[in-house]
Amino acid sequence: MSRPTPVLSGPYAPPAPTRELTAVSADGARLHVEVHGPAGAPAVVLAHGWTCSTAFWAAQIRDLAADHRVIAYDQRGHGRSPVSRTCSTDALADDLEAVLAATLAPGEKAVIAGHSMGGMTVMAAAGRPGFQEHAAAVLLCSTGSSQLVARSTVVPIRAGRLRTWLTRRILGSRAPLGPVTPTALRILKYGTMGPGSARHVVEACARIVHACPRRVRHSWSRVLDLLDLDHAVRQLRAPTAVVVGTADRLTPPVHARFLASALPRCVGVTELPGIGHMTPMEAPEQVTGRIRDLVAAYVRGSDDATHAAAETHAAVDTDAAVATDNTTDEDAARIGEGA
Repeated sequence: MSRPTPVLSGPYAPPAPTRELTAVSADGARLHVEVHGPAGAPAVVLAHGWTCSTAFWAAQIRDLAADHRVIAYDQRGHGRSPVSRTCSTDALADDLEAVLAATLAPGEKAVIAGHSMGGMTVMAAAGRPGFQEHAAAVLLCSTGSSQLVARSTVVPIRAGRLRTWLTRRILGSRAPLGPVTPTALRILKYGTMGPGSARHVVEACARIVHACPRRVRHSWSRVLDLLDLDHAVRQLRAPTAVVVGTADRLTPPVHARFLASALPRCVGVTELPGIGHMTPMEAPEQVTGRIRDLVAAYVRGSDDATHAAAETHAAVDTDAAVATDNTTDEDAARIGEGA
């Protein structure tokens, strides 16, 4: 069976990178890396989620690459990165460290954004020296650190052993996803996106997800099933913002609220009404704006940039922001002034 054709036009069509390279992880796994935007601009690193690829970040790349150096990579076995025998959170952390080392100068700081499994990648790497050297700030989108299957609401019944068992069977299925048909779009939209998602957004997302090999999808589903990174959250000491959709069935807002309570330096939780799990595709302006906010506050560091960050933060938070008790006065001054 041939893979679905990619989206070739519009805001969800992957832009052409300025350059491409291969990063080699600790176990020899080779990772496809793309760099977009002008050399010397503030750096942003994007880590996509389960069954996705660099194409998932197309909207963010198109916007940010005008004045940022945007680094996006395919997780092992996804997109253009070859399949690896090793699937683990340690491997994800190794891979992120390898990408940072291959694309950033020693000591260079970047905002690192992770969606879903990409956010778990960031959490897994939190205690690593290579991560800490480069992480100026972090954005965690639609992600969780543990109990993913038990807390998922994909199966619309009361929480308990039956729901957990059914969810595990669905998410861990070895069945091929097949072509992108109207039925497939309805299933994908129900499970991963908000009810108001436009058809063209759902179709673009489906083409990305359906292109993931089923063996890769199944292997990583087992890692997510057993995920326990609660300890790693407390090691993520970079300023960290959290974004979640209120209609997210895969990582419901309960995960974001736990992250906010456990992070040493949470700089805010933004809950997006009616948005599902695929926040960067469903709410691209809000996610991109949050990244710009963090860059202005923690990478550029000028007074003008801080003012721009405050304006961006105010705009983003009109969609619904939940303040957190562990936002420091320094962070509030940097990203909340004028909000």
